[in-house]
Amino acid sequence: MAGHLGIMGYSVNLFNRTDENLAGVRWHGGIKVDGQVQGFGPVRKATSDIAEAISDVDLIMVVTPSTAHRTLAASMGPYLRDGQIIILNPGRTGGGLEFRKTLNDAKVTARVLLAETQTFIYASRALSRYEGYIYRIKNSVPLATLPAYWIPDVLSIINMAFPQFTAGNNVLSTSLENIGAVFHPALTILNAGWIEETHGNFDYYLQGITPSIAELLERIDKERIAVATALGIHSVSAREWLYLSYDSPGRNLYEAIHNTDSYRGIKAPQNIFHRYIFEDVPMSLVPLASIGAMLGVPTPMIEIIIRLGSIMHNKDYWNEGRTVDKLGLAGLSVKQIRQLVVGIE
Repeated sequence: MAGHLGIMGYSVNLFNRTDENLAGVRWHGGIKVDGQVQGFGPVRKATSDIAEAISDVDLIMVVTPSTAHRTLAASMGPYLRDGQIIILNPGRTGGGLEFRKTLNDAKVTARVLLAETQTFIYASRALSRYEGYIYRIKNSVPLATLPAYWIPDVLSIINMAFPQFTAGNNVLSTSLENIGAVFHPALTILNAGWIEETHGNFDYYLQGITPSIAELLERIDKERIAVATALGIHSVSAREWLYLSYDSPGRNLYEAIHNTDSYRGIKAPQNIFHRYIFEDVPMSLVPLASIGAMLGVPTPMIEIIIRLGSIMHNKDYWNEGRTVDKLGLAGLSVKQIRQLVVGIE
């Protein structure tokens, strides 16, 4: 994203908490991008100092695993100023809610505009510390703000660079259409043997998703949609999402996946200690199951994947994850939750 923005002519600062990860960008003066976007994007400043990174910018694009959102909110809070826009790319499930609660708990007074996207705008992979490959830019990616009445203001600015961002209804909608929750954890866990044997040397989606695995993913998807419905949110299925994002037709999820040319060549993780589990289980599946439990919506398949991921990583992902308490939703009625996200006190 930093490279693409640089290619488009925007002034870009790049932050990474580990300074040595920025050495390649500093040496080359920017980022080489290949694939659907090609060119060299200059980076004005590459720094591990969060205050230096955000002090003079209007728009802050948070492009990290969602496990970093809480830490980033706490670290950038003292340096934020009125009018800055923060966009979580993506929020996963509940990112905007967790980020806002972290700022509120730290008593940050800066009036910032906070947004999250439904998914990452690119199908992409890093090739090195200063090179990226973009397989595809998605057709459209919903974006929502917290509260929702800021959506037109944020879109009017971000659409100058990324016209693919469209108006989501609210952060419940963008969070609950987190298709990564459906694809990533279960697919990685169910392919663990093949991943460990080949070190990920197979097409993650096109070879990893067999008809039987696709059936299990559709069961997880139905539970996700049931939680969304309980909150009064209409959410598209994973199969419909593939068509909207990649023009991929299919009578079922298996067919739609195998008709997604943009997934061709995307390899599986090299091992199971990957963000598809350590991020997507606590930050995508746990909030779905936690909200479901609060609203009386059964999520047995989701809970199985949470338990399996916890066992495989020797972690308590339920305890580490985004529960309703950490999202600031515990004890709220559906009406109160919906009022919260649209901005009604």
